[in-house]
Amino acid sequence: MSERGALEGYDLIGDVHGCGATLATLLERLGYHQREGVYRHPRRKAIFLGDLIDRGPRIRLAVSIARRMVEAGEALIVLGNHEVNALAYCHRAPAESDREWLREHTPRHNRIVRETLAQYRDHSEEWEQTLAWFLDIPLCLELDGLRVVHACWDQALIDELRRQRPDTRIDLDFLTEAMRPGTRASLILDRLTRGSHLSLPEGIRIHSGDGFTRSSFRAHFWARQPRTWGDVVFQPDNLPDELEARELSAEDRARLSYYGPDQPPLFIGHYWCEGVPALPAPNIACLDYSAVKFGRLVAYRWSGETRLDADCFVWVDVPHEERARAMPQEIDFD
Repeated sequence: MSERGALEGYDLIGDVHGCGATLATLLERLGYHQREGVYRHPRRKAIFLGDLIDRGPRIRLAVSIARRMVEAGEALIVLGNHEVNALAYCHRAPAESDREWLREHTPRHNRIVRETLAQYRDHSEEWEQTLAWFLDIPLCLELDGLRVVHACWDQALIDELRRQRPDTRIDLDFLTEAMRPGTRASLILDRLTRGSHLSLPEGIRIHSGDGFTRSSFRAHFWARQPRTWGDVVFQPDNLPDELEARELSAEDRARLSYYGPDQPPLFIGHYWCEGVPALPAPNIACLDYSAVKFGRLVAYRWSGETRLDADCFVWVDVPHEERARAMPQEIDFD
C-alpha cells in the first residue's frame, strides 16, 4: 500500500458490470490517481461490492483496475453473484454428478457469461488467474463501523459461515456443495450474493421495462413487520396491482431476512435501482444503479457516520458505448 495519512474513510462502489472506462472516471472523480499502475488515494480506500464482470464492453479493464487496487492494499472487495456464476460455469462437476459443469451450460447461462468469455477469449491465462482471484474474495466484510455484502446481510447465516470459514472465503469444495440445491452451503451463498426472491403465482410473469420477463421478484430485508408483497418488493418493476396487496404467506416470511435500524451501516449492490441514488433505509445504501442498463455507476463516500446521508453519493453517468451490448433476453435472477 502507498504511504498515506490517517485513513479518513471508505469509498464504496456498486456493481461495475464491465464498465471499466466509467470506473476509471468515477475513481478520478473521487480523488484517486494512478501511480505505478494502481489507483490510489492518500487518505481513503475503495470497497467494491462485487459483480465486476458480465454485460459491459470493458470487463477486463474493470477487473484489472479492481484487482490491482485490492492486491496493492488500496481497496477491498466482496464476491458478487456474477463472479460465483463464472466460477461454477467454468469448473467441472464431480465425476459422480449427473452433469458436466457445476453450473450447467444452458442457453440462459451461456448468454449471461457470453460477453465475459468473449473478452477473455484471447487471454486464457489471464482468465484462469482471474478465476483463482475470485476464490480469494470474501463473501462479506465487517469493518469498524460498517458492513458490506453483495445482496443480503443475514446474521444467522453469516455466523454459520464464519464458524466454518472465519474469513468468509469460499473454495471449490464449498462451491461444489453450494451448487446442490437444499444444502446449507447453497442457502448461504444464495442469500448473501442473490438475496431473497419470492415466486409469482403460476402463469404470472413480470414484463420489465428493460425487456426481461421474470417469474419472481426481489424482496428486501429491512421491513420490520411486513404484511404484503408490496411491503418488501425491491426492484424497478412494480408488481401487478393485485399482487401488491397479496398477504405474505408463512413460506414467504421464512424466505426473508431482517436487518434492523439499530444495526451498523450496511452497503449492498445487486438490486439494479434506477433514478437519483437514494437511501432505502437510514442505515442501508444500495449502490447498484444499473450501470449497463440505466446509466449510473455509483459510489458512497463513508467517513464514519452511523446514520447515512444521501449527499454522500457520488456517481458517473455511463456513456452510451459502455452500456450493455446484448439485447435483453428472458432471464431470472442471475
